[in-house]
Amino acid sequence: MRIYIRSLVVVVLSFSIFLIPGAKAQIDHIVIAAGTDEDHELQAISNEQDPQKKLAMYESFVQKFSANGAAVAYGNWQLSQAYQTTGDFQKALEYGDKALTGSPHNLDILVSQASTAQQAKNNAKLMDYAARGGDVCASISKQTKPEGMSDDDFARRVTEEKAAAQNSCDFLESSGFNVITGENDARSRMAYIEKFTASFPDSKFQEQVSSYAMYTLGPGQLNDQARLLSFGEKTLSVNPNSLPALLLLASFYSDDPKAGSVGKAISYAQKALEVAKADAPDADKSRKLSAGVAHSTLGYAYMKQDKTVTAIPELKSAAGLLKGQDDQQYAVVLYRLGFAYAKLNRTTEAREVLTEAVKIPGPLQAMSQDLLTKVNAARAKGR
Repeated sequence: MRIYIRSLVVVVLSFSIFLIPGAKAQIDHIVIAAGTDEDHELQAISNEQDPQKKLAMYESFVQKFSANGAAVAYGNWQLSQAYQTTGDFQKALEYGDKALTGSPHNLDILVSQASTAQQAKNNAKLMDYAARGGDVCASISKQTKPEGMSDDDFARRVTEEKAAAQNSCDFLESSGFNVITGENDARSRMAYIEKFTASFPDSKFQEQVSSYAMYTLGPGQLNDQARLLSFGEKTLSVNPNSLPALLLLASFYSDDPKAGSVGKAISYAQKALEVAKADAPDADKSRKLSAGVAHSTLGYAYMKQDKTVTAIPELKSAAGLLKGQDDQQYAVVLYRLGFAYAKLNRTTEAREVLTEAVKIPGPLQAMSQDLLTKVNAARAKGR
């Protein structure tokens, strides 16, 4: 008789132990068959009610069957869970890591370790277990079809394996994401982001993680422009519709002095508008804000090409989407719109826009006031 051990706590044991890797899916399952010496030892341990005696028995079990890698992995896993229950998280992690040495692609053990790391507030360990689990989860869809198996049977098997692993994969993915959002140190956060995105390339948190990455690499944090650009391009290679990446690259190329860069900025901004679909009935605040920033960048890029007349409708659209939603982005677009009006000698319109801009505290306030002063002087001179 063979039984797959799926739960984190095993109540009744009547088996011997060996591991079956998941046919190139890289998922380890501890499989138990009845009737061996390991089986009898585990039955005795399961019948012991004294927690301390049970710990000693598992220690003895691991030593006695040290030649049986699967038995050692299982024994160490049980020791890990026992210490987790008592609150000794350090020992729980140590024994769990020993279990993973023998069964490195075991989702149950990875979930158990992630839970312990979470309780211990050990974010580095937690991200490590989450990322390793993400690799295992991703491998299910990448496994090779066994020779002789029909396409339908293979597809059915993959579907069943994914369904069986879903809860574990969701827990590990959410745990990894929470590590990123809770990390205050920029360098550590970026290291976690890179590990997370490699292991969860199709994460449901992809947009949020990309936003965190761009914030972390941007001014005020690591200020690593080259790495920021690289991350944006890498993100788009995986997800061409990533709004944070599209907006990042549009903004970057709009200020890049190299030939052809402004054209790239326009392309990225237009793509961002297509993805955001701000006019759609289901467009939420986030998509509207993204569209507002895209319109602002597009207008700015047109101005860099001396297409000021073309820029103004884009900037007006941006202002309409950003007003009351994001003061700093709204201030940016008001300054750009005021500049565009001033360039076309539409001083009355420039004055109206800039008068509103100077009311917004922030880095654009002084620049808007300076431009407003010049516009007022030009108006006075033209009378």
